[in-house]
Amino acid sequence: MRREEVRYEVVVVGGGLAGVCAAIAAARLGRRVALVQNRPVLGGNSSSEIRVWVCGATAQGAQRYARETGIMGELYTENQYRNPEGNPYYWDQVVLDAVLAEPLLDLYLNTEVHEVDATGPADARTVRSVTGWMTGSERRITFSAPYFLDCTGDGLVGFLAGARYRIGREARDEFGESWAPLAADDELLGSTILFYTKDVGRPVRFVPPSYAKDLSTTPVLRNRVLRTGDNGCAYWWIEWGGELDTVHDNERIRDELHAVIMGIWDHIKNSGEFEADRLTLEWVGSLPGKREYRRFVGDHVLTERDVLEQRQFPDRVAFGGWSIDLHPVKGVYAEEPGARQRHPDGVFHIPLRCLYSVNVTNLLFAGRNISASHVAFGATRVMATCATLGEAAGTAAALCVEQRLSPRELATTRADLLSRTLLRQDASVVGLTAADPADLARSAVVSASSTLDTLRAEPDPDTVEPYPLTSDVGVLLPVDPRLDTVAFLASCDEPGGTGLTVELWSTGLPENAVPVERLDRVTVAVPGGDPSWVTARFDHQRRDPAVPEQVVVVVRAEPRVRLRLVPHRSDGALMLVHRPVEQPEDGLTHEAEGQRLLEWSARELRRRSLCFRTTPATSAFAPDKAVGGYARTYGGPQMWSSASVADPSLMREWLRLDWDDVRDLRTVHLVFDDDVDEYLNNLHLHRCPFDVIPELVRDYRLQAEDADGIWHTLADVHDNRRRHRVHRFEGPHPVRARALRLAVDGTHGAPRAHVVAVRAYADPRA
Repeated sequence: MRREEVRYEVVVVGGGLAGVCAAIAAARLGRRVALVQNRPVLGGNSSSEIRVWVCGATAQGAQRYARETGIMGELYTENQYRNPEGNPYYWDQVVLDAVLAEPLLDLYLNTEVHEVDATGPADARTVRSVTGWMTGSERRITFSAPYFLDCTGDGLVGFLAGARYRIGREARDEFGESWAPLAADDELLGSTILFYTKDVGRPVRFVPPSYAKDLSTTPVLRNRVLRTGDNGCAYWWIEWGGELDTVHDNERIRDELHAVIMGIWDHIKNSGEFEADRLTLEWVGSLPGKREYRRFVGDHVLTERDVLEQRQFPDRVAFGGWSIDLHPVKGVYAEEPGARQRHPDGVFHIPLRCLYSVNVTNLLFAGRNISASHVAFGATRVMATCATLGEAAGTAAALCVEQRLSPRELATTRADLLSRTLLRQDASVVGLTAADPADLARSAVVSASSTLDTLRAEPDPDTVEPYPLTSDVGVLLPVDPRLDTVAFLASCDEPGGTGLTVELWSTGLPENAVPVERLDRVTVAVPGGDPSWVTARFDHQRRDPAVPEQVVVVVRAEPRVRLRLVPHRSDGALMLVHRPVEQPEDGLTHEAEGQRLLEWSARELRRRSLCFRTTPATSAFAPDKAVGGYARTYGGPQMWSSASVADPSLMREWLRLDWDDVRDLRTVHLVFDDDVDEYLNNLHLHRCPFDVIPELVRDYRLQAEDADGIWHTLADVHDNRRRHRVHRFEGPHPVRARALRLAVDGTHGAPRAHVVAVRAYADPRA
């Protein structure tokens, strides 16, 4: 046996997406990091070994402007470019490449941590080291560090260290949760194994193994939907083990799930109910994808109310948007639907106090083991959200090393430092502004070659089409600084015309995109005959000048009226269609009452727009939005947009920062628009039509004007595919600049240049 001892500044145990993002985040902040993974591949449940698709705050496209940025965003967009077919093996390589790109990060695959050296009293323990066995190499490795992250999912490191944890469901009265049981119990969400099928072009038989489950003896055939040709992810409901111990009974759970899969496949192939002659099993997982086990206790326990009320936290470090998604304990054998879901109106926030142990001073965690009640965990457990928690925890660990703070001290006394750092990284936080004293861009005067100052979608004679107003429709618009009138291009089928009800609704919170509170209602006359512009007047001014605001203009259904639709989007606006909440056929059930997010869908009119006009001119795309700090949609687009150009490849737009004297520059951050409203998925359960998002800036030059008025090109970039670009100037002297100019020479297809953020620093480490 080979015994080794290694020392790092941060040790991350667990190589799922939470651990991967935690390790990358800490390494990018200059810390020496070990990433220890017990499997031969990274990605956890998303890996080619298990193949669960990566869900997150977008809630499969239901939430608006909610796709994760930061490291998870990089993985999404890189996979979209490299892997448009959704090959799970290519996804493995995307994740692995991201880890190998970090020079301060050492990766230890096939290394199972089974020992933890922790000392101190029960209420203030400290982890000194963890020890793992590297399978196949006969190496016993001890990892020492001042800070550790448990991203194992099951929480093995924290358990061995003596960290407080919970398993099972809390009683309803503990946190006042309506979805909790009356009495606490040990019930869990079960585990799942997925399978893939393939059409081989000729008949192929299937002889079931002796252990295949006879589905006629189960509730499966009457309670679940079986189909051929589905992506394996569609069988997420092949779930079992919630009544057992999902760790200690893992092998029993695996065997039962395999029996169920063989029974399902036997039924599809041999029952005669399906056209499946040419189908064969291409792949069946051998590892159960676990959903739930230990949840550690932090200084805050996230609850149902935190999620549904979208509570704001001073130390918020990430957001989620997935529904509270709870499954029956009997899993595939349950008589009730496979999942019960409740969505908040928009994204919800997660504080740092949920990401460290209440009684182990140097232990953080991220993933499905964070400090949350069982009910709230139903919304935080999905992998893209776990990844953002990983980036937040890794960032926190790096700052704790640098500042010599405990995680608790960072959360309670230096939350501002953590927020600034996360925003510099373009991490997934909403509603925070980068009040960063080191950012020189904040003191600059910002100007641009042109600015989009209108919110409208004009008809195109070649592509405009009638849109029957058989359902209520809505248009989400920013109020910057006011919204006086909204006009729609409409016609009436009756010669005498008719009245049309138009309403103005608040979204409740700036991070929301659904109508919550009605502010005004008017009736406008739609004449008969040819289409004409009909105008609703609201004279609405932003209610709080300090808080960004969006509203939804709702046009009530009127079957005699037809609006007009064009096949392109209108920047700054989002089209919504009202539909009753219907119970889906995929084993889910939604609470019909108050599910605004499901009632108002943006999918039907995705990248299309009703013809509309607004007054007055808007400041929603003003040049100074690029230094305003929000860095993603929040009460409006929060970016600079140029005016339109006919040919995006011939774009010559610029954004300029001027200072009153010469500044020393060492680092410039650029954040471009990659349309976080576009739903991406690693295995392409949903197929995005773009390899690269059209709004993303493709070609640009970064230029500086020196004290003599001479412009120098600092960077000339072509074929950019990244949302967040960092330019560091490593020479012996800083760049001396009295002005900085970002020249945009082309996008990936959009007619306008979008710049979300420009940040400039004298510190090369920024």
